[in-house]
Amino acid sequence: MVAINYIFAVSLFILLPLLVMWLCRRVTILSKIGPIMVLYAIGIAIGNIPNLPAEMGAVQKILPDVMIPLAIPMMLYGCNFAFSETRLLAKVVISGFLSVAIAVTAGYLLIGHDVAEGAKIGGIISGMYTGGTLNAASLQTMLKAEEETFVLINSYDIVVSFLYFVFLFSVGIRLFRWLYGEPTTRTDRQDDNNTTEESINISNPYSGLWSKQERKDLAKIIGVTLCIIAISAAVAIPFHGDWFTVVFILVLTTLGVAASFIKPVHKLKYSYDIGLYLIYIFSLVIATMADLSTFDLERGLHQVGFMAFAVFVSLMLHTIFCRLMRVDADSMVISSVSFINSPPFVPMAVAAMRNRSVLVVGLSAGIVGYAFGNHFGVLMAKLLETLG
Repeated sequence: MVAINYIFAVSLFILLPLLVMWLCRRVTILSKIGPIMVLYAIGIAIGNIPNLPAEMGAVQKILPDVMIPLAIPMMLYGCNFAFSETRLLAKVVISGFLSVAIAVTAGYLLIGHDVAEGAKIGGIISGMYTGGTLNAASLQTMLKAEEETFVLINSYDIVVSFLYFVFLFSVGIRLFRWLYGEPTTRTDRQDDNNTTEESINISNPYSGLWSKQERKDLAKIIGVTLCIIAISAAVAIPFHGDWFTVVFILVLTTLGVAASFIKPVHKLKYSYDIGLYLIYIFSLVIATMADLSTFDLERGLHQVGFMAFAVFVSLMLHTIFCRLMRVDADSMVISSVSFINSPPFVPMAVAAMRNRSVLVVGLSAGIVGYAFGNHFGVLMAKLLETLG
């Protein structure tokens, strides 16, 4: 019975995205919503079904850790990179950190000072919303925050992050492109600027995947990706604890970019589409983890308000600062996702935006956030303590 439950859980997560992709190509309203949001809605519904088998939880923990390392290099192989993006990266990083600093400080003065350990929470979420959960875990130890405080931060972050994604994927991306005076649609195929959003929804990028030649390319894609993962893991192994993830993603991204300059790898036809499918699986799994029965919003109303204020005000400020520095809308959005939700969520946002050209900017911004999130969080906690 245990084995059957495992097989069922894995099959569910693998096959449901295929069904959703098929429906999105045939149902107009679903094509407008997009596979990511549909999978999120389905995932939340599944995650809140009573008495799910315990094996489902085990699969939920394993699959995201497998999907992301496979997807990131695959989605990078076909990209065309410009070294001028260094200046762009500097702009989004400056804007991202400054936006979080102002938003957290203002949120603390308005809401956070009424929360137990408010200054420490401000420091932790400052590191979390520029780096990721691993920075939050480090800061909890460094700032000696209560374990219960940290648990509540993680619980409420699920709510806030979900609302953040719903806003971005429903209206946010189009809104920011409109505000920046840019086209409201993009194509994730860089070599085909005439492809419209509608044609992407209708077409099936996976047709012909199992022909003899395409099977050879598929084997090459998997082989190159597994080599990159093995090298990245080998480099990261000496770095214990949270830094393993930082180094692993850094090396993984670097090698994925390097591989894109190798012509035979760059021309592999289905690498991006396969990586995209893995991101759909990741999106579904992540959504099933939102157990709404565990949230006590009434008890922690001020704390969740503090965190929501930090996220959405920092997004607003990041929008303004990036516009002033002449950063394009998609780079602004993808860097915001990387800071607020960490690099593993960047490919998911790229899929929703249908613009693969911003993938490296998003991943790079997140890596910078990982590297400096702890220092930034400590500084913010000290600042908030001085404000009372």
